[in-house]
Amino acid sequence: MRTASLVLGIIGGVFGIIAGILAMLIGGAGAAFEANESGTVIGLGFAAVFIGVLGIVGGAVAPRYPKAAAIIQLISCVAGFIAVSLFWIFSGILLLIGAGLAFFGRRARPVTVE
Repeated sequence: MRTASLVLGIIGGVFGIIAGILAMLIGGAGAAFEANESGTVIGLGFAAVFIGVLGIVGGAVAPRYPKAAAIIQLISCVAGFIAVSLFWIFSGILLLIGAGLAFFGRRARPVTVE
């Protein structure tokens, strides 16, 4: 389960970075047409890129520290929805599943030699 959390965290983070870049592009288009509050969208897009990196970090530490990885991925999931809302839907689902797998995943059984 920890390997699945690793994979889902990394994929979710990469899609989160893509979502942040898309939000920045839309904010930039809004700024080009002089729309109100387009600078806010650009800033939240930058935040989403950093939150996506946080999701990748959460996925990367999943095999060694599964509880910490679950917390990091859950924070990244919620913060991404706050930053760019529906752009984050695919990333959020992946990060949420990855956090659940890291937190509730099976522990490795110690090897006993008889």
